[in-house]
Amino acid sequence: NLLSDKVTFTKTSETQAPCISAESVDYGPVFVQEPDDVIFPTDSEEKKVSLNCQARGNPAPIYRWLRNGTEIDIESDYRYSLIEGSFIISNPNEAKDSGQYQCLTTNVFGSILSREATLQFAYLGNFSGRTRSAVSVREGQGVVLMCSPPLHSPEIIYSWVFNEFPSFVAEDSRRFISQETGNLYISKVQTSDVGSYICLVKNTVTNARVLSPPTPLTLRNDGVMGEYEPKIEVHFPYTVTAAKGTTVKMECFALGNPVPTISWRKVNDHNPSKARLRKSQAVLEIPNVQLEDAGMYECKAENSRGRNVFRGQLQVYTYPHWVEKLNNTQLDSGEQLRWECKATGKPRPTYHWLKNGVPLCAQSRVEMVNGVLMIHSVNLSDAGMYQCLAENKYGTIYASAELKILASAPTFTLNQMKKTIIITRGQEVVIECKPQASPKPTITWKKGDKAVRENKRITVLPDGSLQILNASKSDEGRYLCQGENVFGSAETVASVFVKEPTRIDLTPKRTELTVGESIVLSCKAIHDNTLDVTFYWTLNGQPIDFEKEGGHFETSSADLMIRNILLMHAGRYGCRVQTTADSVSDEAELLVRGPPGPPGIVIVEEITETTATLSWSPGADNHSPISTYNLQARSPFSLGWQTVKTVPENISGDMESAVAVELNPWVEYEFRVVATNKIGTGDPSAPSRVIRTSEAVPKTAPANVSGRSGRRHELVIAWEPVSEEFQNGEGFGYIVAFRPNGTRGWKEKMVTSSDASKFIYRDESVPPLTPFEVKVGVYNNKGDGPFSPIVVICSAEGEPSAAPTDVKATGLSVSEILVAWKHIKESLGRPQGFEVGYWKDMEQEEASEKVKTEGNESSIILTGLEGNTLYHLTVRAYNAAGYGPPSSTVRAATKKSPPSQAPTNVMWMQDGSHVSLGWEPVRPLANESDVMGYKVSHSNSQVIETQKTSAVVLLPDVGVYIIEVCAVSEGGDGTASSQIRVPSFSGKFTIIF
Repeated sequence: NLLSDKVTFTKTSETQAPCISAESVDYGPVFVQEPDDVIFPTDSEEKKVSLNCQARGNPAPIYRWLRNGTEIDIESDYRYSLIEGSFIISNPNEAKDSGQYQCLTTNVFGSILSREATLQFAYLGNFSGRTRSAVSVREGQGVVLMCSPPLHSPEIIYSWVFNEFPSFVAEDSRRFISQETGNLYISKVQTSDVGSYICLVKNTVTNARVLSPPTPLTLRNDGVMGEYEPKIEVHFPYTVTAAKGTTVKMECFALGNPVPTISWRKVNDHNPSKARLRKSQAVLEIPNVQLEDAGMYECKAENSRGRNVFRGQLQVYTYPHWVEKLNNTQLDSGEQLRWECKATGKPRPTYHWLKNGVPLCAQSRVEMVNGVLMIHSVNLSDAGMYQCLAENKYGTIYASAELKILASAPTFTLNQMKKTIIITRGQEVVIECKPQASPKPTITWKKGDKAVRENKRITVLPDGSLQILNASKSDEGRYLCQGENVFGSAETVASVFVKEPTRIDLTPKRTELTVGESIVLSCKAIHDNTLDVTFYWTLNGQPIDFEKEGGHFETSSADLMIRNILLMHAGRYGCRVQTTADSVSDEAELLVRGPPGPPGIVIVEEITETTATLSWSPGADNHSPISTYNLQARSPFSLGWQTVKTVPENISGDMESAVAVELNPWVEYEFRVVATNKIGTGDPSAPSRVIRTSEAVPKTAPANVSGRSGRRHELVIAWEPVSEEFQNGEGFGYIVAFRPNGTRGWKEKMVTSSDASKFIYRDESVPPLTPFEVKVGVYNNKGDGPFSPIVVICSAEGEPSAAPTDVKATGLSVSEILVAWKHIKESLGRPQGFEVGYWKDMEQEEASEKVKTEGNESSIILTGLEGNTLYHLTVRAYNAAGYGPPSSTVRAATKKSPPSQAPTNVMWMQDGSHVSLGWEPVRPLANESDVMGYKVSHSNSQVIETQKTSAVVLLPDVGVYIIEVCAVSEGGDGTASSQIRVPSFSGKFTIIF
């Protein structure tokens, strides 16, 4: 079948089988979309049905539709319309429109028929309104309540309402609702069952629901029903048919007293493992049913009074499915067509053939047997669209293909045959002659006016081409090929010229060079003077890209210059000379000497505390023997790769192993090897695997042992930690030993952290600044290492012991307070600086802010304080050991805020370079500082202070001066007045602001 956007024709004869793009060739219709089954709800708001059909073809196909095998006249009913290929029915009517629909699509090459699509209508009628009679039974008796559903399509689902909606009957081992009949079955009636029963049905497509009239259930008063054996009232058909892959549900339910138990089995076989029992075992459900699930199934109902059995056969069928389809085919007139289509299915499918949508009839030339179609000696009338139908009782599938019949006189397309053929003496030449024709034409050849005679050297090939072996000058000439069939003939001409063969010599043939040297390869060619010649150069069979080779290669046709040669340029160089008649080539070999290649991977064999035995395989010597090897190592503590000492110290080029020595214990190392020859040092080998040397007793003592300041009665000992590189094993730590000067025994303490750099010894009996001899050693799991040299350090002097005295605090401004103090010089606990704590009058001391000084300063100005606020302050000394006692608390208040009012009614009068100013006095608010005077400033940064409300300002330079006035108070400067802009020139006038 045609499923892509390519149209492919196969041919059973020797003629070509082209794959032709759909846009460029004409072809028959191919379905893109075929109609699907439609279920139309009669109460749908859509009010129209669309049956979709789409095909492609060139020319574009047209569409017709069939219902139940009869063509529909689209014009006959206003409700019908055709949009592209789709058939639209407006206001569909079940009586008129239900049935089987097929799409027939046609172009000039023929017609194909789509699969059948069913249009059915979904609806649900109403129950008969007739009152239903009461059903009266004895207690313990079984009963069946009939649903008697209304007309409907398609399937419906049944349920029962007890007394009033929405109280539904619950199904259990005693009550069962059959989805086949819709009836309610009660195997043994109880007094609780008395009531009114209503059957509710629901359409599976429309979801519409309707209720039946109620059926009353009452108990008779003439006694209770005795026990009796099961009676199977609900069972599956004697033959159940199901499609492969669907879900099968088989029902079985019995009346009886006591309530019967239902069980299932597959006769003479095991129940399918996927089978499930539903509704208290009244329903056997088999999902995804397969052919092996078919067989006889038995349902058994039993109670203490007896049992009852029902058996039925499950048959599984499969829809037809293609195994082998048809291919589009084109044949020459007179050839034979053989098409075969194969399908699987159960029951086994039968086959039918259509031509252009109409059943194909057997004739003398046409045979149809078991899915095989044969047409003998095809002609133009056999061309068209063919379809194979495989069908069984459950479905039909369609396969389509196009048959094209070729019937044409021979023609030669433009440029199909070379007009001029140039070869060299001794070559073979094939002159093609392949006219397009159907049927296949007869080919004849002439040289000049004479027919070509075949011999050992000259042969007409099966495809019509003329082959000449070992050509000579006598074969030159004009050759004519003629193709002929029953429809006509055509001919074409080619001229053959035989030239002398080309010969070349590439020199030098074999050369050794050193990296960096240059060479010229010369390619001498002897060729026919009438032929153009072109040179092509290759390296190891690949064309040399002169633009991408970084300037190493340069050519002047017959010569190849290689400059500054690299190792990668070694190999076989080829020169190929191409003429219009032949192509010849020659090769030369270049060997390039250079630094060695990387040695093979390094293998680490024996590992000790400080050594590793290494071996490697030699790399390429690049045509210069390896003279020495160099061994390199890398660890987490090295700056990249470093050369390591080895045994032997010098590793000669014929060695493949050595021992790395003077390694550090318990360190991870990688190793690599570098080879050197007389030309240079090559690339390193790949790194070895990471190894760790063995553990050893540490040999490196801590450096720079010294003392640190601490608290009173503490001896603080510090050192530089030993690098992990020199810890030599796990469990590394420090041994701190110390003794007062002049004593004999050492006191030792263990510090287990390898990162530790300090130890604090505390002893209340040790006076401040007591000298100690101190040394620090190392250890690990393998043992103790060396100690550092002995140094003398002193115990801590302690924190300051005296509080500052004579503390004074003075408010400077609205946000500043000056604090000053004195401190008695002590022999112990010398201060490193002082800390001032301060807090507001209404706050607790715990909320105090703190400011520190450093060195011997004896005062500080606190800033950023709140205005007009009382603060409490203390001072205490501190050093590295801690804080001394605080001073007694002092108090100070910040100043009130400066006046917020600016001077007003500023008047000024200019007299030459003098300006006289006057203004109204500023009255501060209750929470503002008193006015102590005024400040007059101008843009030359000159400031005049006065206690009066007037001033004289000198304007010495030419220009414009900006003058403003503000009040001055102990809280700072107040708000400035509006600015006065005064030009400095002579004249008298007054402006009031």
